[in-house]
Amino acid sequence: MATSAEGIKAPAGFLLVDKPAGMTSHDVVARARRIFGTRKIGHAGTLDPMATGVLVLGVNAGTRLLGHLSLADKSYVGTIRLGAASSTDDREGELGLVSDSSYVSPEAIEEVLVSLRGEIMQRPSSVSAIKVNGQRAYARVRDGQLVELPERKVSVYELDVVGITSAGEFMDIDICTKVSSGTYIRAIARDLGESLGVGGHLTSLRRTAIGPFNEATCHNLEGLEALSNPWVDVLPLAEIAEMIWQVFTLTAEESMAVRMGQRISWPEAFSQPVIALIDSEGELAALSERRDSSCSYIAVFPGGVRSPSNLRS
Repeated sequence: MATSAEGIKAPAGFLLVDKPAGMTSHDVVARARRIFGTRKIGHAGTLDPMATGVLVLGVNAGTRLLGHLSLADKSYVGTIRLGAASSTDDREGELGLVSDSSYVSPEAIEEVLVSLRGEIMQRPSSVSAIKVNGQRAYARVRDGQLVELPERKVSVYELDVVGITSAGEFMDIDICTKVSSGTYIRAIARDLGESLGVGGHLTSLRRTAIGPFNEATCHNLEGLEALSNPWVDVLPLAEIAEMIWQVFTLTAEESMAVRMGQRISWPEAFSQPVIALIDSEGELAALSERRDSSCSYIAVFPGGVRSPSNLRS
């Protein structure tokens, strides 16, 4: 159900959605645009149609924070099937020759996983959203082109087996993992299968967290559509900032100066590369980095923008 924000100046924030399987991330954005009655909605961290879980949407000025979140670490649970490779490295592609993987031992699996943990060089899936000469890799593959993406450095902080199930000639391995931005879990499945000599692909994937946001705080689209006031589930900009950065509260005079683009002194107690500046009314005024002894603004947010929290009743 769409809601009207008449008389309210562009309320903004983050909406945490539990993406269902079978939808693209853009499908979720399109649906949210109808729910909130605004075109200015984007997302951070694309999820494949097969995947479910945490998808962060920026609403109105909240879209300006998405770029900072896209670099955050991400956590997943999923299932790797050993016994066949896939053209897409997941269950949605065409499977290659089936190999009997029933003989593969847990010890052999763990030995390979050791090499897939830590800071590694990973070759992304050819059907990823990475651009090659201005065109998405998956679009080139769909057009019949051969795409071989170069390896790149990623970090796999955690990669643990939580269950192993035999399925005839196949073997299903349930995993939980925490990785840096840009890491492909499909590629981990592919590389595990290749190293074991039996092929492998991903059959399920759920993102459980991105940065400080986790699945416990997500909302489903049907529930949002049923609300007369979906703004109740949007996190305000100041609340988001406090979850990601250290914050410095401005005086009324400093608040006015920041919004006019005037430099203020860098708060000496802060050594972080980026801090959030909260105005005297408790709203996000700017993101700032240090330049010499003053604040240099990465983004400045206008005053008088009503927080979604003020739309809650």
